[in-house]
Amino acid sequence: MPRVIEAAVPGFSVQGCLSKMAATLPSCQDQPVIYHLRAGEHRIALNERIGEPLSLRWTGAIACTHCGRATKKSFAQGHCYPCFKRLAQCDTCIMKPETCHYFQGTCREPEWGERHCFQPHIVYLANSSGLKVGITRKTQMPTRWLDQGAIQALPILEVDTRQQSGFVEMLFKQQVADRTNWRAMLKGDVVTMDLSAERDCLLNQLADGLNQLRETHGSDSIRTLEAPPQHFHYPVSVFPKKWSRIILTSSHWWKACCKASKGSI
Repeated sequence: MPRVIEAAVPGFSVQGCLSKMAATLPSCQDQPVIYHLRAGEHRIALNERIGEPLSLRWTGAIACTHCGRATKKSFAQGHCYPCFKRLAQCDTCIMKPETCHYFQGTCREPEWGERHCFQPHIVYLANSSGLKVGITRKTQMPTRWLDQGAIQALPILEVDTRQQSGFVEMLFKQQVADRTNWRAMLKGDVVTMDLSAERDCLLNQLADGLNQLRETHGSDSIRTLEAPPQHFHYPVSVFPKKWSRIILTSSHWWKACCKASKGSI
């Protein structure tokens, strides 16, 4: 895999393909989420360097996150075009699981689908800019919530497959949003909520729809959870007063990083 980024902090520098930042929970609930920058095989602990300079230099190369081949343009969060067209994880049903077409015999990678889609999924409520509903594989908790910047999260239902989670999410979207208001989240002005009370209210409002789904997929296909809400704290020293949203291609994004590379983490 070609080296595509060089990251430098005071005292040392590393080079490698940049991946999604790693976020993990601390050992103590009162401590902030722990972040690491991932560049190739390297991991740079960021929490301890907040306020210190960090520079990024893009080498001009882009690598597919799946096969590693060099590509001029990336698709579906970092794939080359052949992988984008071939892989099941790049199909539209990943974003819209209710459209799963496995049983029609048209899944791009049936074995991959069986490993990733035919396993327990969680329907949850989260608060990153207000109440929202979401779905994730059971094994992805709490990573999914940390990636979204949620300050609270509560798993409410467990289902057997990803497609079933999509059906349930569609039902909940009649009453609650499924997206984060990124402007409110970046302001850091998010009020805590009683997620347990919100869950009870939604389950009561949507009881008929959930029962219909159980009749279709099996009485035990949608299971109510009694887990307690989780709370998360983030290592933010100062929330930005001004910000803007810029939609860029991967190459343009890295060029923008280069121009603004000498700043604070």
